[in-house]
Amino acid sequence: MAEVSGGEVLARILQHEGVEKVFGIIDGTYFGFYVALHRLGIEIVTPRHETSAAHMAGAYARLTGKLGVCMASNGPGVANLLPGLVVEQAEGNRVLAITSARRPGIMYPDRGGAYQCFDQSGVIGKIAKWSAAVSSFERMPELARKALRQSFEGRPGVVHLDVPENIMNQRVKANVAYWEPHQYRNTTALSPRAEQVVDAARLLVAAEAPMIHAGSGVIHARAYDALRRVAELLHAPVTTSWAARGVLPESSPLAIPMPHVKLNHKVRNDADVALIVGSRLGETDWWGKAPYWRLPAEQKTIQVDVDGTMIGVNRPVDLAIVADAGRFLTLLAEEIERTQGTGDQASGFEARRKRVAGYGRALQKDRAGWDKALADMAVPAHPAHVAAACRAVFPEDTILVADGGNATIWAMFYHHVTVPNTVISTFKFGMLGAGMAQAIAAAIARPGKPVCCITGDGAMGFHPQEVETAVRNNAQVVYIVLCDRQWGMVKMNQQFMLRPFKTMLFKHLDAHETIKADLGEIAFDDLGRSMGAHGERVADPRELRPALERALASGRCAVIHVDVDPVKHMWAPGLIHFKKMHEEPGGG
Repeated sequence: MAEVSGGEVLARILQHEGVEKVFGIIDGTYFGFYVALHRLGIEIVTPRHETSAAHMAGAYARLTGKLGVCMASNGPGVANLLPGLVVEQAEGNRVLAITSARRPGIMYPDRGGAYQCFDQSGVIGKIAKWSAAVSSFERMPELARKALRQSFEGRPGVVHLDVPENIMNQRVKANVAYWEPHQYRNTTALSPRAEQVVDAARLLVAAEAPMIHAGSGVIHARAYDALRRVAELLHAPVTTSWAARGVLPESSPLAIPMPHVKLNHKVRNDADVALIVGSRLGETDWWGKAPYWRLPAEQKTIQVDVDGTMIGVNRPVDLAIVADAGRFLTLLAEEIERTQGTGDQASGFEARRKRVAGYGRALQKDRAGWDKALADMAVPAHPAHVAAACRAVFPEDTILVADGGNATIWAMFYHHVTVPNTVISTFKFGMLGAGMAQAIAAAIARPGKPVCCITGDGAMGFHPQEVETAVRNNAQVVYIVLCDRQWGMVKMNQQFMLRPFKTMLFKHLDAHETIKADLGEIAFDDLGRSMGAHGERVADPRELRPALERALASGRCAVIHVDVDPVKHMWAPGLIHFKKMHEEPGGG
């Protein structure tokens, strides 16, 4: 029998799972774990804050399709990790959180007065899919396998394993059997029943105006080609959840991008059959309710989800299918092709083409209206210029990370997604500051490619120290910071609540007429340079593209401080829809 620590057992189990990266700050309480990771060739990526470790694990998982792993030390390390875990669970990213804990003799339960001790498993268990504390060395393999089984079951999210420091670090003589993943969890995509595929194809082919609504399940299944094939066979428009933007490239005439909110409502009201794949139809999908969606009595609904508990949660369905999005869409495409051919011969296609062509004209009209802002060359810059310049300078397959309130809205309205799974944000949680770490993880997930992170000065203020993490890890992240020195989204709301008529007349209030909504100056370019990054400051929109080009040419992390007009920045497009979204729809 060999001597082995619990930490090494855990590291070897992760090695069998194909884990290549673990994100976290090293600590003596799990020395046995991270020293084994290092010896096994699993890279430890260390940010400056544990929250960032969770965000890095989540973004890495979303972009690679692999398990994202983060670690944190007992007490304050776990407390710092919590915000990140809340976000990654909400976003539906597959993350395994490993934490150290005090020895069993003084916690679970805390006997009173234990140092750096709280109910870590209990707290995380309230926010994660699953959480357990390892009670003995002998149970380490069993509970680690259970954590992984839970991780790959149903909707992706956070699972947690809490390991006492003595189990993690002390070496004992033991014969440990290491199982392959297929020996303890399902590794095959969940298939629908054959008759469900036939029924779905029949409804969609016979429909007058079919549509598809795609959620993050399509990303996790890597089902982009299958989605495109089904959409083209049916000549059906595709809307998406905010987080699934670009699963059908927006160069497709069938793509209805998320920023075109009114058009999304129209498409969902025109459709007589809706295929919903990998989406819960949550609040940012308007709950699937009227007046934003057609009434269920007038629209047949097919919902496909890998998690059966998400079926029919917010909208009644006519056909419920529990299956992997990719497996279902592949089989559906084959069945549609078998029954109707390639589509040219199908009845009703001319009407579908006319309807989709009308949607295309509406898209062009929206875009023409939005692009008028790009003629504004005033100084400080109109925020519309930022995403437009990034789109012109960065390669087409560049990951865009959007962070902040109004900064994210401006980024979304002026970005064009032509490569699937190239937009990262916290669309379901709206967490400020997460983008700092997400962008680094994106660079690590796709080495050799630059990453564009558009963020606000408020958001970057949460975790600016992660610029040093990017520099240290040779991550070519270009942080573009829209600086208006205010909490813009909050300030806008205050203005309408406090002085609505003056706000409408003058577009802004005087400084003394709002409450604690202004921020001081941070020279983010100087801050970036102080940590080893390339730094520039821009206020003139004409200088934006040259600055971006120099940042890319530097080949390293860069921080570009962009002074934007604070009033124009507040009046971000689509804010009325964001406000409406928070109201409970009346129909459905």
